[in-house]
Order: sequence, then structure tokens, then C-alpha cells
Amino acid sequence: MLGAVADDFTGATDLAIMLRRNGHRVAVVIEEHDPGPAVRAGLDAVVVALKSRTAPVAEAVAASERAVDRLRDWGADRLYVKYCSTFDSTDRGNIGPVLDAVADRAGATTVVVAPALPANGRTVYQGHLFVGAELLENSPMRHHPLTPMTRSRVAELLAPQTPHAVEEIGLATVRRGPDAVRTALADSAGRYVVVDTVDDDDLRTLGAAVADAPVVSGGSGLALGLPDPGTPADDWRPAAPGTLRLTLCGSASAATRRQVADAARTAPTLRVDPAAAVRDPGAEIARLIGWVREQPAGSAPVVYATAGPDDLVSEVDGAPVAPAVETVLAGTGRELVADGTVSRLLVAGGETSGAVVRALGVGLLRIGPEIAPGICWTAAETAGGRAVTLALKSGNFGPDDLFTSAWEVLA
Repeated sequence: MLGAVADDFTGATDLAIMLRRNGHRVAVVIEEHDPGPAVRAGLDAVVVALKSRTAPVAEAVAASERAVDRLRDWGADRLYVKYCSTFDSTDRGNIGPVLDAVADRAGATTVVVAPALPANGRTVYQGHLFVGAELLENSPMRHHPLTPMTRSRVAELLAPQTPHAVEEIGLATVRRGPDAVRTALADSAGRYVVVDTVDDDDLRTLGAAVADAPVVSGGSGLALGLPDPGTPADDWRPAAPGTLRLTLCGSASAATRRQVADAARTAPTLRVDPAAAVRDPGAEIARLIGWVREQPAGSAPVVYATAGPDDLVSEVDGAPVAPAVETVLAGTGRELVADGTVSRLLVAGGETSGAVVRALGVGLLRIGPEIAPGICWTAAETAGGRAVTLALKSGNFGPDDLFTSAWEVLA
């Protein structure tokens, strides 16, 4: 069995999509949840979703170590460390320290580093990470409030985070095929090796080369090349529709702001009041719930944090806004699912997705149909026993019309 550790909830579903696409029966386990031996027996891969991307380093490492220990107890003989395709991290971590801990636990001497996801414009060439046609350092990720990415060479991003050597394998080697990549990896003196990958065929080559490696690392794209286990296809069913479909949007990314603007042309939209979220979150949750319940049956309202650069507010009364908004959005989703108003819920933003899933008390996500690259519907059950269909979207992913087109997949 393949066991994976993902540093946020949207990244976990992103990886699970890729694994399901190439034949794996896969589920996402939320943090410390144990799905039980009966469920695990029907799976080829388990992805443990953590909320560790921007956690303190020691906390992220400890959570990842616990996840690895559980996965190995469940029978995982190969490990996959999943991080964002834009390599979101600082010079202190958390990617490097987590990789060190996992490699040490598994006794891995060489680990590939492959953040590329060409379907979403993330590629690695001559060791540099590109977002579309731009170097990472020139992309909107340069201004990320928690992990500003001001360099583009992946080795230079990883090197300050680990005491181990970081080397590179160029595209010419990759284009010679899996055997050439295996030889280059065997000859490498570095524990970590950044591999050029500019299209899906490159990722398939790399995946074939490292199919038996004890530890691999990357974005979700690397999973494209992992071998199909040849097991029967997984079945999947969405929850019965509730009165409304709901999008909860905490991301402030440029892509998500475009999605909010597109949805506002046809769907009811309401912005979270950042000051109210900080000062009186209970009252703000009540306001949002009241508004959602007023919307016409069958509609798909959108509750969002920001729609444009002028909406960005980092602090109110000296308190950070982002965690307050997450709390408000999660509380809103929890109450509307609990009373049956909503059973189909799309959540935008990695941190927001984690907060919503935790608030719902969801322990397991069964992977369903793909909506767009890196985004899928999942089936879950809340702590209160409610069936719910969830889509968890990374802030930077998805087409502009996502908040309206996503529902068509469930029609």
C-alpha cells in the first residue's frame, strides 16, 4: 500500500485525484482519524491530510511523524510526502524538516523533489519552478502573506531548510527515460534531488523511475507515473441534495477572487465582515447563516472573504483577520450542514478547507469525480452522522467559473 502525508487538506484531495485517475482505490484520512481495518482493506492508497503547511516547525514535524507511523502500521511500504506545487515554505520550513523526519524514519538515502503540476501551469526547468510563463518569484506567490516565495530555484528554496545536500537532474536526463533517471538518482550524492519536469510525460517517466522508492516527495503530479495496482474500480455516491448548495471562500488568491467575481454575475454572494469576525464571531456566523437561509431553494450562494485587492485586511484591533474568518466560515458551514439546509459544499482555500472539515467532524473523504485539475467532489460523513458532499479547492486552482460549473458534475 502507498501511504501519503499531505500538508493541507486541499493538497490531500489533489493527490488522491491523481491516484484515483491511474487506478488506485484511495481515501483521504483527516489528521488522527483511523478508518478501521475493514475500510483500509479495500484501499490501495491512503492519504493523511494534515493542517501543517504553516504550523510551527516542531508541530508540523511531530504531526507528520505520527502520520507516517500510523501509515506504516496500516501496511504502507512506500511513502509520499505531498506539498504544494508552488513549494510554499520559508527558510525554516516546513518542507525540509518534514522531509528529513520522514526520510530518517524510512531509512531513505535519496528522495526526489518534484513539485511540478503542468495541468495547473507549475513546471520545473533547469531547476527553476515556473507558474505559467513566470518564474515563481515573479508570480503572485511572491506576495503570499504567510509563505512569500521570492526565489525560484527549488534547490535554493530547500537548502536552507535541511542540513542535507540538494542536487538536480536536468530535463535531458528525464527525456532519456526511467532507466536514465534511476541511474542518475543512484549516482547522486545528495539526499534530495530536484528533477526537471515540464509536462505530464516527464512526470510519468519520473514516477516509473521511483515506483519502488521508499520515499518520494512532490506535488500531486508525480502520482501520474506511479503504477496502476490493477484492482477493481472504487464506487462513489454523492449525498442527496439539500435545500441549497453553498460555497465558502476564505482564500484571497488572485484566482479565487476571479472566481468570486464570476459567480457574482449569477449567484447570490455575501462578504464576511472582517471586523465582525474578529470582534464577535458568533454574531457574524448568525448573520451569514440567516442570509444563506433567505436564498431561493436550489440556488448556490457564495460566502467569501475577499473579492479584490482592496478587500484584503490583515488585522483588526491588532488581532489577525485570517483565522477569525476561517472560524466564521467553518461555523457557518457546520450549522447549515447540521440542520440539513446544505449537503453539498464547496470550500475554497487550504486553511479554510481544513477549518471547515474539522468543524464538521469529518474523518474520511472518499474520492469522487474530478471537477477541474486538482479539484474533485468527495463523499463524507459528519460527526453528527450527516452525509455531505465536499469539494476542497486550493486557492490558486480552478477555472474562473468554478463556483457555478462545479455543481454540474453532480447533476
